[in-house]
Amino acid sequence: MSATLLGGTATTSLALSQPVAAPGTAPVAATAASVPQPSAPVANLIVGYKSTASEASSNTAADADAKAKGKKAGESVEFERRLGTGAALVDLGGTLAPAEAADVMAQFRADPDVAYVEPDTRAYALATPNDTEYAKQWDLFEPTAGMNVPAAWDKTTGSGVTVAVIDTGYVAHSDLAANVVPGYDFISSAADARDGNGRDNNPADQGDWTAAGECGLGSKASTSSWHGTHVAGTIGAATNNGKGIAGISYGAKIQPVRVLGKCGGATSDIVDAITWASGGSVAGIPVNATPAKVINMSLGGSGTCGSSYQNAINAAVARGTTVVVAAGNSNADASGFSPASCSNVINVAASNRTGDRSYYSNYGASVDVAAPGGETRRATDTPGTITTPENGILSTLNAGTSTPGAENYKPYQGTSMAAPHIAGLAALLKSANSALTPAQIESAIKTNARPLAGTCTGGCGTGLADAAKTVAAVTGGTGTPAAHENTTDVAIPDNGGAVSSSIAVTGRTGNAPAALKVNVDIKHSYRGDLVIDLVGPGGAVKRLQSSSGDSAANVLTTYTVDASAWPANGTWQLRVQDVAAADTGYIDSWSLGF
Repeated sequence: MSATLLGGTATTSLALSQPVAAPGTAPVAATAASVPQPSAPVANLIVGYKSTASEASSNTAADADAKAKGKKAGESVEFERRLGTGAALVDLGGTLAPAEAADVMAQFRADPDVAYVEPDTRAYALATPNDTEYAKQWDLFEPTAGMNVPAAWDKTTGSGVTVAVIDTGYVAHSDLAANVVPGYDFISSAADARDGNGRDNNPADQGDWTAAGECGLGSKASTSSWHGTHVAGTIGAATNNGKGIAGISYGAKIQPVRVLGKCGGATSDIVDAITWASGGSVAGIPVNATPAKVINMSLGGSGTCGSSYQNAINAAVARGTTVVVAAGNSNADASGFSPASCSNVINVAASNRTGDRSYYSNYGASVDVAAPGGETRRATDTPGTITTPENGILSTLNAGTSTPGAENYKPYQGTSMAAPHIAGLAALLKSANSALTPAQIESAIKTNARPLAGTCTGGCGTGLADAAKTVAAVTGGTGTPAAHENTTDVAIPDNGGAVSSSIAVTGRTGNAPAALKVNVDIKHSYRGDLVIDLVGPGGAVKRLQSSSGDSAANVLTTYTVDASAWPANGTWQLRVQDVAAADTGYIDSWSLGF
């Protein structure tokens, strides 16, 4: 799968294009309805084997299996390498037409030892200090549609937190350099990386310019975007240095992780980047000396979240890393885009300077919150023009149209610009209260958002994020506290009676919300055995999960429950029962986000 930039360049907002459990755990399998099917030529497949299969741990066995299945499909197929999630990257021996790739996928899918198989498609980039350009950063301080950042700086600036920007890499900029720590270049293709080799320890952005037709039939020529540097500036540009802009978490460190080059980036590279950035192990890559507690991914592509993305994200969250993603720039429901539709992420829509949903921003039930993404042109203006630069998001950039030139600052628009606002806020929260879990950070951001000043047709989550209010909430101020949580382990007996974990809620008024977030972390070797219920203070029950044939391990997800008929105060219970034999587990933790 491939990904694309989700942010606009100085001249346009780039459109979306079509873009595994942690080692030692069972991979999360996609349902048949959601399995990605090839819609474009495919050169590689990502295959997740069940943990009991020899191919899950043996590269020799995986290679033999790939060759055998390729032979049945009439193609020359072989194992290429092991991804950081434990999945196998399979080389199709060249670029196959969608129908030919589907034939090979069918061979894998028919094997009971295979949990999932997906095409390795491409993703693309989406997009009161003394800093001289600070007055232009309406997104930080204007009361109508700004994110109320300056008041948060009284309590935290993000120190002690590393934020990984998984993007196009980093082009040198004096307003960022002091806050950049070593990253990595995960682009496997030397041609796409433009650095003369494949993966290496230099995440420098070499430029992502393309000629007409270079990225597929009908693709347009484009200049280099320096997208990752723009995103990084919003998060962590140096502040109070008498120049340029102010970063939201300017005390944090930025770790550039390069996955997007010419014509976007491969899912296999992106999932390895997620794994490495969050402190996981990737074969052949040195251990990350400064693992990130926040990941920003302003990238994506069409299609629902596949197992490759979901397993990498789940493992990152389990390691304590908050993952922030852009909702996408197609003015469509974000549920049809990835990684925006993945679980365990903070999915961010874009708002404009008047407090409305930006005309290009995706929307829908999968969106968690909105943040300023700006509009460098009006919806009715000619695409590619800049008619309202003052309404865009100003950040660090480079003047080079192909290779790097002089550093500069330019306004962009996009959900790519909205996501780093939330990544910066997540860093502020983690710095202010290091004990916060990713679920608590997400809950605090959403709980303390304020209504948009304008409108959001289709849904923009809980509203516009408010930095000062959210920081106050996690530091004992006047904001709304983060999620109520129970982290005491509760054993789930094999094929036995139901067990419960309780949370006592006090100090609230009225009923619970119509979109109560129930964050669940259950460790279990066969999650399809489980029946999961939420029991309200009055004894009413909502079924969260019924038993099924899902053979994957663990339940790590957030359920949205209409609890508006239930009182908020009282004892809430998560009730879990294992209804089949031979597998065991326990409730690790769960929380309620009001």
